[in-house]
Amino acid sequence: MKDRTHELLFRNLQEVFGEGDAVRRRAAIKEFYTEDCMIYTPMGVILGHDALDKFSGELRATHPHFVYTPYSKPQTLHNAGRIAWGSGPHGDAPDYTGWDVIIVRDGKIAALYVFLDSEPL
Repeated sequence: MKDRTHELLFRNLQEVFGEGDAVRRRAAIKEFYTEDCMIYTPMGVILGHDALDKFSGELRATHPHFVYTPYSKPQTLHNAGRIAWGSGPHGDAPDYTGWDVIIVRDGKIAALYVFLDSEPL
């Protein structure tokens, strides 16, 4: 469970929120998230694959040249995990940072809580 949770934390950053290709992003969402997933963000609550795909695609479109970089080792506690990350242009200081906290059920993300340390510029 620990290895899968760590994998989900890393791959979610890159293959869902960092992915510009809609087909690859949608495949990652299907692979990583339960059908009834809940995503809690400062902008609101997102329920299910379709809403997550729409949200992550629209977010990606606002800054297509940004990358998500992990800033901590992932931590796992039972069925939960967390990781700190930053987002900004490749090779530059991040424009914003945050934490992802996930709840894993049956090897997939059932809930994602996104905590921002600072608002995007």
